[in-house]
Amino acid sequence: MSAPNWSEMTRVFGRIGVLSFGGPAAQIALMHRELVESRDWLSEAAYLRALSLCMLLPGPEAMQLATYAGWRMRGVAGGLLAGLLFVVPGALVIAVLALGYAYYGQLPLVQAAFLGIKAAVIIVVLQALRKVAGKALVGVQGWVLAALSFLGLFVLDLPFPLIILCAGLWGMIRAGDTSGQTADAAPRKPNTLTTLLVWSALWLAPLALLWAMDQTFLLQLGLFFSKLAVVTFGGAYAVLAYMTQTVVQDFGWITTDQMIDALGLAETTPGPLILVTEFVALLAGFAQSGISGAIAAGLLALWVTFTPCFLWIFLAGPYLERIAGQPRLAAALQAITAAVVGVIANLSIWFALHVLFDQVASDVVLALPMPVWSSFNLPAAGLALLAAILMLVLKRGFVSTMSLLALAALSLAMV
Repeated sequence: MSAPNWSEMTRVFGRIGVLSFGGPAAQIALMHRELVESRDWLSEAAYLRALSLCMLLPGPEAMQLATYAGWRMRGVAGGLLAGLLFVVPGALVIAVLALGYAYYGQLPLVQAAFLGIKAAVIIVVLQALRKVAGKALVGVQGWVLAALSFLGLFVLDLPFPLIILCAGLWGMIRAGDTSGQTADAAPRKPNTLTTLLVWSALWLAPLALLWAMDQTFLLQLGLFFSKLAVVTFGGAYAVLAYMTQTVVQDFGWITTDQMIDALGLAETTPGPLILVTEFVALLAGFAQSGISGAIAAGLLALWVTFTPCFLWIFLAGPYLERIAGQPRLAAALQAITAAVVGVIANLSIWFALHVLFDQVASDVVLALPMPVWSSFNLPAAGLALLAAILMLVLKRGFVSTMSLLALAALSLAMV
């Protein structure tokens, strides 16, 4: 591997950040082409080991993969450069979209257009379910874990972190003996304690300041998204149901429709899909205290979402070879990934019900969502069918499909 200079790194990682549409699969493929195929900045083996590590860690794996690549080349400064360039372009676009939505999102024509976006989101989430299931559900154990995860969330309303913890522990227990494992030398000498103290302090400093200033709303928001940063295994899709339950039902910061709109807009921007947290925070802050509250909440959400990502990578990076060679950790990751299939299945049905029906109630005893059949939305169903044809049959991309469906929904509204 040849270490690039700073201008080359800025140019290449900047291009990755601007072009990182299409979710983690497309982003990982883009980085492979830029860092492994087009340049010799990372070897194939090093890239795959880094990807395995990032999938094991909480947080957006593609952003952390970029951070690790930059760290491997130029240390902490290189990791910061690569990680920030991956996040900042999308964060700026999300800020513009969220503020525009906050001012104009409730207009009738805008709401009509968003019905088309929501229909497209149903198919996007189904696509994610199919892709993850194809890779994750290996053998009977994978199917059982996915089914139990789905039932735990959809029927029993169990907490998402509990699902992930149980799956990981089961995988580790089933892995068997790990004695005799050896590790390669780390590429950089670890400074674990200093890294932990510095980055933990950076992560928690705004929360401590908000507590001292008695800023209840922002503190509550920062604490929630900090917790989210710790449990975001399996990508943003896996944690959306948990996030939605909290911000919509528990805190009442935004509505269900706004949450679905947030996901639809986050799908159209570069960068990690977990930037949906910024969108949610901006809307919640705007509802609390206007534009100033929106900006403060958005910046706080970005800080507590992505500062932990740097912490995980700078802590674990020096130990990558040892971590990647541990069968128990690999088995835990495999079990968590299988459970994530059930989580995404829960999210798929949740989204579909709230788009296709105007009213969805909860069962009296269980958490099972129960649609009010008389509230079936025929135009939404037609738009979802059109989205399925465009994306699944004709293989159109999400952005073009979303644009066509927004126009179709507007046409229906004006008829």
